[in-house]
Amino acid sequence: MDIDDEMFYGLLLALAGFLFSMVLTPFYTHFAYKYKFWKKQKKTTVDGKDLPVMTKLHAHKFSHHFPTMAGLVGIISVTIVTWIFNLDRGQTWLPLVGFLGGALVGVIDDVINIFGSGRGAAGLRGPVKFFLISAVGLTLGWFFAVKLGWTSILIPFVGDFEVGIVAMILIFAFALVATSNAVNITDGLDGLSGGLAMIAYAAFGVIAMYQGNTLLFGFCMTVIGWLLSYIWFNVPPARFMMGDTGSFALGAGLGVVAMMTNSFLLLPIICFPAVIETFSSLIQLISKKFFKKKIFISAPLHHHLEAKGWGEAKIVMRFWIIAGVCAIIGVFIAATGGAL
Repeated sequence: MDIDDEMFYGLLLALAGFLFSMVLTPFYTHFAYKYKFWKKQKKTTVDGKDLPVMTKLHAHKFSHHFPTMAGLVGIISVTIVTWIFNLDRGQTWLPLVGFLGGALVGVIDDVINIFGSGRGAAGLRGPVKFFLISAVGLTLGWFFAVKLGWTSILIPFVGDFEVGIVAMILIFAFALVATSNAVNITDGLDGLSGGLAMIAYAAFGVIAMYQGNTLLFGFCMTVIGWLLSYIWFNVPPARFMMGDTGSFALGAGLGVVAMMTNSFLLLPIICFPAVIETFSSLIQLISKKFFKKKIFISAPLHHHLEAKGWGEAKIVMRFWIIAGVCAIIGVFIAATGGAL
């Protein structure tokens, strides 16, 4: 299959993902309102401290019922399109299972948030969530290293570096856990996480296409198709939130795609905005715990900018632009550094 055929194939899958999602969204909306999939506002940090700034900033969103768990639309759409048109043991089985594994962790968290009560209503506790997504990463990492035979990582401009089975399993798990949490952390403003994820999937999709991994490219395009539909409904003011169901699925799938394109070291470049978001939360947490002071008005970074007076649309659009530039840089390094 030449490059034009590969691109055409991927675009058809993107269209299929988009159309499936557009058709399914009204059904999700019906059930979300019927069964009251209302998102409960997060008012405390992971260490149990109050979040007065963020609570005040987002009070308008929670002054009325705001559905969550819209990621279910993407889970169903991507799974159906991939299963029927693009399923392959060597290229798409693993990213699809990673996508679904992350979604499962997210579903559990969202269900507790929606239907729980009392102190546990915020969702899964951080350590439990970390254990579950780590279990997904380690399991798929074993399949990646043992069954698919990947035991080396590419160092751009240097070449492949052999790490062995055990190290590869741990690297794979780290990639999946890190991207899952990073995408989850960016899911705080209308359209932010969806746009950043779409740009990252596009970058890794281009890398996969030029590597000749046509079906993996098709998987990335299918996810992009869903995200186009999601962003249609999620630009300010958003009609719903993807919830942890969507953000963990996107992050886990993205981590798997990065590993399968031998682009582990490109993850922090292509996903730079999400990396900065994650580190801003980590720095804030460490500073408050050990120095009893805040670095940011509110963390992650997008909430700090919001508290400084930036509008949601301004933050989202500028993050998208930065993500686009980082994606171009990442693909350029892949092209010149030996990944393609």
